[in-house]
Amino acid sequence: MAFKKKFAPRRKFCRFCADADLPLDYKRPDILRDYITERGKIIARRITGTCAKHQRLLSTEIKRARQMALLFYTAGHSSDVKKKSNI
Repeated sequence: MAFKKKFAPRRKFCRFCADADLPLDYKRPDILRDYITERGKIIARRITGTCAKHQRLLSTEIKRARQMALLFYTAGHSSDVKKKSNI
């Protein structure tokens, strides 16, 4: 009995190769936030589909943005996360 796949996964592509006008810069945290989790981890290229060249640049720019306090390091540093209070 042969099993058929229920769906074909979408082909992953590098956003930065597809759109040359898209800046990969630490001063654009709105773009960089798409490539980190809520906990602050950088998402792997096999998941995002980014090419190796742009993944290296992306991780460098995310680290620069963290250093300049434009992005957070961990979830505890995020202003979105409510801290537990001692009530």
